[in-house]
Amino acid sequence: MKVFITGATGFVGSFLAESLLEKKHSVRCLVRKQSNLRWIADLDVECYYGTLSDIKSLYKGIEDVDMVFHVAGLTKARTEQEYFEANYIGTKNLVDAIIKVNNKLQRFIYISSQTSTGPSPSIIPIDENYTPNPITYYGKSKLAGEKYVLENKNKLPVTILRPPAVYGPRDSDILEFFRTVKNGIIPQLGGKDKYLSLIHVKDLVRGIIRASELKKAVGKTYFITSPKPYPWSEIAKTTLKVLNKRGFKVPVPLALMKGVALVSEGISSFTKKPALVNFQKVIDMEQDYWTCSPDRAKKDLDFEAKISLEDGIRETIAWYKEYKWL
Repeated sequence: MKVFITGATGFVGSFLAESLLEKKHSVRCLVRKQSNLRWIADLDVECYYGTLSDIKSLYKGIEDVDMVFHVAGLTKARTEQEYFEANYIGTKNLVDAIIKVNNKLQRFIYISSQTSTGPSPSIIPIDENYTPNPITYYGKSKLAGEKYVLENKNKLPVTILRPPAVYGPRDSDILEFFRTVKNGIIPQLGGKDKYLSLIHVKDLVRGIIRASELKKAVGKTYFITSPKPYPWSEIAKTTLKVLNKRGFKVPVPLALMKGVALVSEGISSFTKKPALVNFQKVIDMEQDYWTCSPDRAKKDLDFEAKISLEDGIRETIAWYKEYKWL
């Protein structure tokens, strides 16, 4: 089967490309002229040069494929407009291009995010029936993408997947947390534990491929997540165990994080690059609960996360050390 992947040069997309090749699919990856191909350079994939911002550049790449996996997304930006141009307009262009040039597509998989629903009101995981209430530009732009995909589900066989926080080799977003913990610090924003759902990238990729293979997933939305939420302190303690180190809890005042965000955004205004920590990120971080349920995926897809927290962190830490990231 011939598949088309957006975001294949990134964290999740590169693992997806590898797994699809292992299943003997022919893989075509959308790349830009300035894309860093380091994670797919040694893979037997076809690189197709185009951009989601230019709908006509997509036509040749998608006209003869059987499946499209839309993984690309902008997670850091300087303005709300930048988020929407990438995550909504980019998704719209891809959907519109498929409708125009490929009427035989067997599945369109859109990788959204738990941020499209917003935080959960309690530690009890929310399910797919929860009314979305995104609280950041990123979450709102991903929800806008979801809505456009669903508006066209009568024209395309679509499936939407919402992963929570994703970790594993090649990830740079949670890397700073691991670096902090390596120094023996268990950070507690606002002085208390916060809970989240989490999934290892390899489990996520298994869930993505599983959803693409089953007809019952057409037209539906799924959380692809671990079976239980974790407090950040448990993730930190597990990391310390893997590193064979001791640590202690350090309260991090919210005001301090906001100060860091203010400085980072000030620097960003000069460098024209997105800040690593900005006010949008702080909004995410200050929420007590980001939990979601795997029940629908288990029922419909027979999917369960297999990688334990300790095994996943052990693999991730080993990779970070090998590549001198940690």
